[in-house]
Amino acid sequence: MYIEKRNYYGKTRYWLAHSFRESGKIHKIRKLLGTDLSPEVLENRKKKAEKLILEEVEKYQIIKDPLNDKISKEEIDFVKRLEAEVNLKVIHLSEIEWKKFSEVFSYNTNAIEGSELTLKETEKVIEKGEWPIEKPKGDIAEALGVNEAISFIRKTKEHISLNLIKEIHKIVFRNSKNFAGEFRKRGEEVVVRTGTGVIVHEGASSTRVVTLLGELVNWYNKYKSEYPSILLAAVVHNQFENIHPFADGNGRIGRILLNNILLKNGLLPLNIDLKNQREYYETLQVYEKEGNIRPTIELLLKEYKNLKKLIK
Repeated sequence: MYIEKRNYYGKTRYWLAHSFRESGKIHKIRKLLGTDLSPEVLENRKKKAEKLILEEVEKYQIIKDPLNDKISKEEIDFVKRLEAEVNLKVIHLSEIEWKKFSEVFSYNTNAIEGSELTLKETEKVIEKGEWPIEKPKGDIAEALGVNEAISFIRKTKEHISLNLIKEIHKIVFRNSKNFAGEFRKRGEEVVVRTGTGVIVHEGASSTRVVTLLGELVNWYNKYKSEYPSILLAAVVHNQFENIHPFADGNGRIGRILLNNILLKNGLLPLNIDLKNQREYYETLQVYEKEGNIRPTIELLLKEYKNLKKLIK
């Protein structure tokens, strides 16, 4: 870090500046320290600014490997061994099975985010259009939206793109959120907290959302023929959740995107069950903090084992 100073109308203004490289680009962060400062005040403010800059650099590095590096052979072999144990043979779901899956998925993925609808209510909303009058209209609209999004990813040929991500968000939330289909605007930051107020995740800076999603799309297209399909889907899902591109609804869109990647690579869709919510969040935490994709893979394969029971 270094001090920059410039003269403004006979006065000297000071900044603390820091440059660093990320994804082949040079980024620079500057913090204004003040004007016409004494050496003592300058040093004191420099120490405080250093801490702020380091925190900001950490946020810049929120999107870690494997975007910029290949996944290790050890990780790939680990996934292949687990896949063999679960025996992920490609089979086709009947329309009745698809209908059941979509209802179960819609219930669970919305319940994870706090929806008050029960499974039976979700089924009635989707099958018969029966709206429970005592439940929030937003929950009902989003149950229908997720169901429609599942139908959409069954038909689309796209694997992943910025437009696809926005379209899925628009389908799910167009009747419940006024920003449906729109990424976070400049200055619109997102922080995920527990019920006690503890911060468990900070989304990428709003100024970097489009760039980081573009890197994710490029990473997928580069390695989609090289890595096991479930590994591709897990990485895309977890990286998407790290970025958190929308003001709200990121969890649901990430899980739908996960299923789109699975489908496009010849695998069955899967459901993250509400009862596994805690484990699901823990796998995201391990990935974000350590770059470890293994817990996510293990959870996804566990959910695959439950798939046949779900759609009966």
